[in-house]
Amino acid sequence: MPGSQNHQLKSDLKKLLVETCRKKIPPETIPDDATLIGSDSFLGLDSLDVLEVSVALKKRYGVRVTDSKDALRIMKTIDALADAIEP
Repeated sequence: MPGSQNHQLKSDLKKLLVETCRKKIPPETIPDDATLIGSDSFLGLDSLDVLEVSVALKKRYGVRVTDSKDALRIMKTIDALADAIEP
């Protein structure tokens, strides 16, 4: 069941983002296609948040974020994050 596995992965990623970035919102309220990085984005992640999430992704999933362009691509949305982990 790839669909339910993908749904679980996205749910786990939302929890990781909320915990890592210390956001006070329910993880399930984050839309899969919402922009995550930038002051006008859904979560308003900044460069420090991106660095912290990069470390968490490496520890939990083995995903390496090599530079800022890579981070912007991988962490654009929950959908993009899930695709980077399970292409």
